[in-house]
Amino acid sequence: MPSLKSLKVRITSVKSTQKITRAMKTVAAAKLRRATDAAVAGRPYAERLEAVMASLASKVTVGPNSPKLLAGTGKDDVHLIVVATSERGLAGGFNTNIVRAAKVKADELIAQGKKVRFYLVGRKGRAFIRRTYPGMIVHDHDMSHVKNAAFANALDVGRDLIARFEAGEFDVCHLIFSKFQSALVQIPQVVQLIPAAISQPANDAAPAASAAVEYEPDEETILAELLPRNVAIQIYRAMLENQAGFYGAQMNAMDNATRNAGDMIKRLSIQYNRTRQAAITTELVEIISGAEAL
Repeated sequence: MPSLKSLKVRITSVKSTQKITRAMKTVAAAKLRRATDAAVAGRPYAERLEAVMASLASKVTVGPNSPKLLAGTGKDDVHLIVVATSERGLAGGFNTNIVRAAKVKADELIAQGKKVRFYLVGRKGRAFIRRTYPGMIVHDHDMSHVKNAAFANALDVGRDLIARFEAGEFDVCHLIFSKFQSALVQIPQVVQLIPAAISQPANDAAPAASAAVEYEPDEETILAELLPRNVAIQIYRAMLENQAGFYGAQMNAMDNATRNAGDMIKRLSIQYNRTRQAAITTELVEIISGAEAL
């Protein structure tokens, strides 16, 4: 049975931990609002850009002269998986779910006979990918110095990916991140980033769009300008979604940790009181027995 001193030390330690988790929950809740506003504000631009590109793509015939980011390399052999996670932990299963989605996608491609490579954005997925897929990480983008993701960070990643694509390092690029829905729900997403997976407009809507919109200069020239920007925009959107999802997951994880610490303090307090009462009772019995012996 633990001694009174060890129980008291443990109760004090759990109370200190509870103060930390409560403070982290408060900080995460404060940052969650700003991160949510940024993620929600970024969605309309990204969605509108995709709609414009879909309209443009519906008017061009993909061929050898088409932008490479749209037409691809003509092969489907090497796939690059961009895994976007957070730089910090203590967020429940947030990063685990993203890495698990990356593993499912990688195993699916490997089963099809494809070569898979990983491009890491964020520190928390590094250990698992290195352990599970040794030698398959082509780059680990350092984001440890970034407190709040900015478009410049996404632009750096996008330019690096495009340079690697043009150098022939991969044929298809997939982006995996966690889409923020609420503080309780973050859903891992797998998006084809390169070549651009543009959904074509419905047949009944195409004539109306063609009649309403005329592009100057020609559609292929505009696409050549928009496609690199679309890569950066989609990466930036993933960063914003991840940031909001991380703070939501961390807030819930710290709330659960605070409650669990409270429950543990109650159990330890009960055990401490019972142990203390047993010690007092034992001392009284010893005193009474000694007095009767005299």
